[in-house]
Amino acid sequence: MKILIIGSGGREHALGLALLKSRHNVSLFFAPGNPGTAQIGSNISVTELEFEKLLEFVRLEGIDLSIVGPEAPLVAGIVDVFHAKGFSIIGPNAQSAQIEGSKQWAKALMKKYHIPTASYEVFTDYESALGYLKALTVYPTVIKADGLASGKGVTVAHSLDEAETAIKECFLDQRFGNAGASVVIESFLKGEEASIFAFCDGKTILPMVPAQDHKAIYDGDKGPNTGGMGAYSPAPIASDEVQDKVLHRVFLPMLHAFQSEGIVYQGILYAGLMIDELGDPYVVEFNCRFGDPETQVVLPRLKTDLVDIFMAIVSQNLSDIHLQWSDDFVVAVVLASGGYPLDFKKGFEITGLSPELHADNVQLIQAGTSFLGDKVVTSGGRVMAVVARASDLKTAIDDAYRSVDQIEFTGKYHRRDIAFKAL
Repeated sequence: MKILIIGSGGREHALGLALLKSRHNVSLFFAPGNPGTAQIGSNISVTELEFEKLLEFVRLEGIDLSIVGPEAPLVAGIVDVFHAKGFSIIGPNAQSAQIEGSKQWAKALMKKYHIPTASYEVFTDYESALGYLKALTVYPTVIKADGLASGKGVTVAHSLDEAETAIKECFLDQRFGNAGASVVIESFLKGEEASIFAFCDGKTILPMVPAQDHKAIYDGDKGPNTGGMGAYSPAPIASDEVQDKVLHRVFLPMLHAFQSEGIVYQGILYAGLMIDELGDPYVVEFNCRFGDPETQVVLPRLKTDLVDIFMAIVSQNLSDIHLQWSDDFVVAVVLASGGYPLDFKKGFEITGLSPELHADNVQLIQAGTSFLGDKVVTSGGRVMAVVARASDLKTAIDDAYRSVDQIEFTGKYHRRDIAFKAL
């Protein structure tokens, strides 16, 4: 079975590793992929937004199934393009992908169908937003660029000055381009965050095991938000009781919302959640794809054949699937370029990638890497993730950091407290 994975990051590398465990005879192709994916499949030099070139490759190579990793091609309508040509692809269509592509669209849908989330207001100009912020009597407040901003368009403002800076970046500095043309200002939710993905075929929704990521750049969850500095699963905050609440208060109502709006949602639905002190979940955001780095810790625990799941999504037979999960603990520590999430330099050689330097329970998931001749060098802010799996959390943490210390590149930065709160 020939499978094309569209994207170039750690999520796509992790998806490939999970698919290789299938009972089906799988051949993997990545567009464009990275040096890590080149070890488990064939990279092709086509980017995720070159739809016509991707279609041509699928046709010529006889690809059986395509899987979209990142959000940008989903929001841009790649699924609609593939469906129009009769090709099977995993991911929601452009209409469905607004759940991530427009925060105000998602918030309005949640409000209409009574899905728990923060109260909010939407603004399209600086002066109106500033006037609203000046009238607020309680901080912190949360400011979000409406569109896609690579996980960096959210600010938790603890003062009027911080809030004003955030809206200035969107409206005046245009840091996020069109994504910041509208801004959603939300009330601040108190609690602890967790991430739960779900498989969905438009008729059935099946939640996966929970994970918890670390978005802030510094230890102790300090500093600006990033795309994610590490993750672990299971997440103790998401107990069985909490997961049941998420199913009945979030996922099933959202499936009903889609159906009521005439939307056939097929793919992955990602719920970023805040769990309050009573164990009640509130939606921080929805995403229309697997998360990164949570994918790196969720998929290693999946015992059910991932190919079977994806084919059931395509045929809308997900109700026939029973998900099975390992009880193991999985921890991912992200290695980033110095200066990320702001300015950073690229092109530094990465050493310590040889498998013999790492334990059998450790995977190196490459993300912001590229080839320079026969060397692997840094090419992004989040360079790679070290993922360790063990029967207890402490061993997984220790093994992950043991491998982290084996890998070197100029400016290497990582947090030293990933998953510690779960201990």
